[in-house]
Amino acid sequence: MGSPTTPESVRTVVVSKLKENEAEGSKGVNLEELKNKMADFAEERDWDLFHTPRNLLLALVGEVGELSEIFQWKGEVPRGLPDWEEKEKQHLGEELSDVLLYLVRLSDICGIDLGKAAFRKLELNAIKYPASLCKGSSKKLALLNKSTTTTSTNSSFYISSDNENGATDGGE
Repeated sequence: MGSPTTPESVRTVVVSKLKENEAEGSKGVNLEELKNKMADFAEERDWDLFHTPRNLLLALVGEVGELSEIFQWKGEVPRGLPDWEEKEKQHLGEELSDVLLYLVRLSDICGIDLGKAAFRKLELNAIKYPASLCKGSSKKLALLNKSTTTTSTNSSFYISSDNENGATDGGE
């Protein structure tokens, strides 16, 4: 465990990392580094006892609610948020970060490699929603191609043309 974390030390590290990323031309986030920072943060405060999967999930849901409140009553918002004030965008970034950090922590506590799981899910979605059938449409696959029944090789999902609402039978 490193030295105790203070707001000043966190700010110094964050500013330093931002400058490093800018210098390297990198805008990416390393999930492993976030996971380690969150683990250190919790350990320094003796919060590991409270960071159970259930508690983290409920905290994550709460943060998603706070994120939703930002958009509540705004109607559709154009990409890039051109009409938003900088203060609103900063608040949005903070709430998005809360969601990300709880998600990273939850995946760590559950022993899930979030990066690998995300890439696997993208691969499964590419099979489940082929571009040739879905391109340019927001309809569920079952409604796009009513004559097709698709089953994965491991039976983790099943889409039936008989299911008009587009719901799947099995896990997502």
